[in-house]
Amino acid sequence: MIPAKAYAAQDAQTDLAPWSFERREVGPHDVQFDILFCGVCHSDLHQIKNDWFPGIFPMVPGHEIVGRVIKVGDHVKNFKVGDLAGTGCMVDSCQECENCKQDLEQYCLNGGSTQTYNSYERDGKTPTYGGYSNTIVVREEFVLHISEKLDLAATAPLLCAGITTYSPLRHWKVGKGHKLAVLGLGGLGHMAVKFGVAFGAEVTVLSTSPKKEADAKKLGAHHFVVTSDPEQIKAATGTFDFILDTVSAEHDFNMYLSLLRTNGTMICVGVPSEPAKVAAFSLLGGRKSLAGSGIGGIAETQEMLDFCAEHNIVSDIEIIDMKDITKSYERMLKGDVRYRFVIDMATL
Repeated sequence: MIPAKAYAAQDAQTDLAPWSFERREVGPHDVQFDILFCGVCHSDLHQIKNDWFPGIFPMVPGHEIVGRVIKVGDHVKNFKVGDLAGTGCMVDSCQECENCKQDLEQYCLNGGSTQTYNSYERDGKTPTYGGYSNTIVVREEFVLHISEKLDLAATAPLLCAGITTYSPLRHWKVGKGHKLAVLGLGGLGHMAVKFGVAFGAEVTVLSTSPKKEADAKKLGAHHFVVTSDPEQIKAATGTFDFILDTVSAEHDFNMYLSLLRTNGTMICVGVPSEPAKVAAFSLLGGRKSLAGSGIGGIAETQEMLDFCAEHNIVSDIEIIDMKDITKSYERMLKGDVRYRFVIDMATL
């Protein structure tokens, strides 16, 4: 076994604190890489607090992981020692079901994909531990190549915030000639703006905060709508082809659905703790669709990383020390981050 150190939550009531544990030995198909940076996702906080479902403790969060390879298994073909590497929200799947064979491992039909943390390995009993740690061992098929061209720390959030917004925009073929609204300007939202603009869409940011307009325009958004202003909402009603909803707090789905054109689609990628309340008439009046999307498959995530390297797209980040993670969660809840915290794992 490989000794590892991390920050972990021992239960849903306690803050993260230093913790030592063991990773599995590197098998013939595994890649081990030392973690250099790990992004801080809102879902990390949701999971250590049992907001969505009972967690597996001790819990080491973190699924926006980048680092450098230090060991590979005998049968590994695509990685070598010294390569930059990354791992996102999943570390395994059955690899055999219809979805897995179509590069949709995130929708694995045999028990779901194995999540990077707060999950069990395919044996159903060994917990997975995430990126708030110094090293990780992952099967080759779930390790991603990271370009040397990109700022490594700012690349880390692409492994979740990036692919979570890239995938639905690609799936619904959002691009030139489309009016795209991005609901919420946080870790996910700011990436949605960057990708929407890069794909050629006319992008509007929807936000309750007028203070975010300058940032939205700086990121490339063409328009900004303050959703707490009834007059601005009235003017925007029935104007968007797509709304990408990145908000994880409770919000009025019906009001936002009213902003869609006929045949428009609202795509949910944020996960509020409480179920949405959607009136049937909000969908019937205009043949509108309410859809969802979860991260992306491994092939699409690599495609996204390659696209980012070609177009120099990374996240806007603030680098933090590991010891400041609890304080960073508090700031994240207040929206006091532009736009993603990233932990420098050298401070572990």
